[in-house]
Amino acid sequence: MAMQAHKPAPAPAPGFSNANYEPGNQVPYGYSQQAPGAYQGVAGVGNYGFQVPAMGVPAGLAVPPIQNQPVVKEGTIWMPVPPPLPNCPPGLEYLTQIDQILIHQQIELLEILTGFETNNKYEIKNTLGQRVYFAAEDTDCCTRNCCGPSRPFTLRIIDNLGHEVITLQRPLRCSSCCFPCCLQELEVQAPPGTPVGYVVQNWHACLPKFTIQDEKRMDILKITGPCVVCSCGGDINFEVKSVDETATVGRISKQWTGFLKEAFTDADNFGITFPMDLDVKMKAVMIGACFLIDFMFFEYTGDNKQQTGVWQ
Repeated sequence: MAMQAHKPAPAPAPGFSNANYEPGNQVPYGYSQQAPGAYQGVAGVGNYGFQVPAMGVPAGLAVPPIQNQPVVKEGTIWMPVPPPLPNCPPGLEYLTQIDQILIHQQIELLEILTGFETNNKYEIKNTLGQRVYFAAEDTDCCTRNCCGPSRPFTLRIIDNLGHEVITLQRPLRCSSCCFPCCLQELEVQAPPGTPVGYVVQNWHACLPKFTIQDEKRMDILKITGPCVVCSCGGDINFEVKSVDETATVGRISKQWTGFLKEAFTDADNFGITFPMDLDVKMKAVMIGACFLIDFMFFEYTGDNKQQTGVWQ
């Protein structure tokens, strides 16, 4: 009987490390089904880098201390520091271990009482509630209060060692469908000064649409939001799709936080899901896309009137 020729494995889609991924499938082939955050590739290491102590230690011998435990700083539990990885920008190793993150904007009391726009601050956490990063806006007072949510900004993201690992830069641009030649864009740098990708708004008469690009401006993923971007008791989902928009591979969700918080503050909560094997640089760009979406559609001025976004 003649042997059948072995078919070569398909090439990986742009931005994915898994060679078995084929665009057009709902979930990439070979997508990890284990719990989010499971650390792979190091023997004797469990979820989130916890070292499993050997069993049957003889009496009288001390058990070595557990490495990579969660770090507690000022009452905040941080995600354990992962080991450095080749070809991974420093500080993005955390993203190799997770396929979901939560972003919580901090409530600013001064902003609530006076309506005076302050720099936004965010906690970025994993599904265990451990802080992965802390993000802080770096914009001057005049720009914040004159330009409102349309303002250009620099947002700095630091890890638990205090190192700035990601920088987001948004220039001053239009966001109206009446000006399709100068739509929103955000540059993602990791480490600071080294661009790894871009979030580019695409013109559409009805829907909020964005493209995630790599450092060479090559399209990697698409983002499509709902026609009416309004929180009325439920989450608002922005679907992350393949470039041809035939497969949904992730999601950015603006989560409903309750009537009082929604009515009196602009402090928002977001959830992001992405494939575990997605390039960490593209995961960082998806985080940047979440912040751009927040400013465009869910950031309010002191008079509680939204100033940017097309579909209000």
